Amino acid sequence: MVGEDNEIIRNIKERRSVRDYLDRQVSEESVKKIIDAGIYAPTGFGSEPWFFVVVQNREMMKRMSDYCKPKLLAQLEDIPSDNVTEFKKQLAHEDFEIFYGAPIIVIVLGSNAGFTTDYDCAMCAQNMMLAAASMGIGSCWVGTACFIQDNVEFMSELGIPYDYRVIAPIVFGYEGEARERPPRQEPRVVWIK
Repeated sequence: MVGEDNEIIRNIKERRSVRDYLDRQVSEESVKKIIDAGIYAPTGFGSEPWFFVVVQNREMMKRMSDYCKPKLLAQLEDIPSDNVTEFKKQLAHEDFEIFYGAPIIVIVLGSNAGFTTDYDCAMCAQNMMLAAASMGIGSCWVGTACFIQDNVEFMSELGIPYDYRVIAPIVFGYEGEARERPPRQEPRVVWIK
């Protein structure tokens, strides 16, 4: 029925990336529920190519952040966008942490053998972020953390099998300072009737 948005549509429209978290851990039960919602995503050929690593260790998260920051700075070096310039300033600060103070990161990994792995894992990640939002838990997909897959030591410490790759590193936590969600632009749509 067209008309007023239902609960699912409202959850989709109200979810946003959270970049400020309270110092409050997300329960193991909640994380399991979030991952469970993820695995109900569509998956090509029924392959279910995902594998999850949950990191709550703050020291490990700081090491991951310190490793990834200079790699991202190097990639962003020649990009002139105002938003990128502002983010580069943040990245250059020693105390800036790419996980925004979140208490937990769930890394969604995908099998290298899967034909539709990237799509499947991206849909899994979106399910997880929507589930978290419905539970009052904030999230942010931190693509910068994908750089850890270039480091054999991190991959080993995190227990990531050699035949998997990082697809979606997502932080979860309870939102600190709330920011207004920026408005969306009208999409470009071509109708063929």
